[in-house]
Amino acid sequence: QVQLVESGGGLVQAGGSLRLSCAASGGTFSSYTMGWSRQAPGKERDFVAAIAWSGASPYYANSVKGRFTISRDNAKNTVYLQMNSLTPEDTAVYYCAADTKWRTMGSLSAGEFDYWGQGTQVTVSS
Repeated sequence: QVQLVESGGGLVQAGGSLRLSCAASGGTFSSYTMGWSRQAPGKERDFVAAIAWSGASPYYANSVKGRFTISRDNAKNTVYLQMNSLTPEDTAVYYCAADTKWRTMGSLSAGEFDYWGQGTQVTVSS
């Protein structure tokens, strides 16, 4: 069983930055693809980004490409999401997720992860 705990959310003004962290335990973190998704009020959960076990070839949703950066530290069992140039449209609960089945990025972008964290709220004020 994999446990994921997000942190780093909060309130920020438009144009600002935040860095989210997700600490994993209970599994073999270094072998998992990790990702982030978000859910805005009244909307479905949307894929944001994913990163393979090696840290190579990160994959982003078009809506965040060029503004967000996903990274990981396998020694710390932690994945990060650096968010820059935030807009009110980025307001959402952000969820960390783990894929233990070597899915394709296409499947992961459709939300096919095995484990999810509880989420951390990000609010961007205009």
